[in-house]
Amino acid sequence: MPGLGTLINAITIVVGGILGLLFGKLIKERVRVGIVSAMGVAVIFIGMDGTIEKFIENYGPSSVNKSIMLVVCLGLGTLIGELADFDGLISRFGEWLKKNTKSTSDGGFTAGFLTSSVTVCVGAMAIVGAIEDGIHGNISVLLIKSLIDFITIMIMTASMGKGCIFSAIPVLILQGGTTLLSGFVAPYLTDAALSNLSLVGSALIFCVGVTLIWKDKLKVANMLPAIVFAVAWAYLPF
Repeated sequence: MPGLGTLINAITIVVGGILGLLFGKLIKERVRVGIVSAMGVAVIFIGMDGTIEKFIENYGPSSVNKSIMLVVCLGLGTLIGELADFDGLISRFGEWLKKNTKSTSDGGFTAGFLTSSVTVCVGAMAIVGAIEDGIHGNISVLLIKSLIDFITIMIMTASMGKGCIFSAIPVLILQGGTTLLSGFVAPYLTDAALSNLSLVGSALIFCVGVTLIWKDKLKVANMLPAIVFAVAWAYLPF
């Protein structure tokens, strides 16, 4: 059934979030702050690992092209994102969720939703897994992602609150939409395009880690259009 992988992914996020919420109630505020910082360090290294891996894969003249691509895509993507204010849009949706789930007393709800949503939606696994699900009915990539997201959201919810649980919503929208459009999207995701997507996605994951440690330093949601430019870069004649 097309979309099964995304459905499983969303369910594991919710379950992981609920477990994290129950566990988080047993943790003191001081400890939760420390866990968020530790998560930030871990996410930074995950992002660095993915970024460096893609540079090493193409070491030589092509790595210069990768460097230029990263700079241009992040710059243009952030420009578009800032003009459209994706961070503000997602934050307002988070505030709407906060109000309609009777979570107005949870001061960190929106920040938790925003940060966790970017964390589980950025990366090549979300796109590649959704396309594999739609075209071949292969959910193996999304099953691996589900396990990773389960652990990630459980820890994030324990430290940042129940807003993280609702990151299942953008996962359903992004991955579900990609699965539905997989026949159209797949021809454009060449090996070069996927490599660029993975590189820029890893850089954005690094930025998520920075945000977890140094609050409000980066609006990562406003940098998301960089992924689209990364795919488009693969079709430039150089």
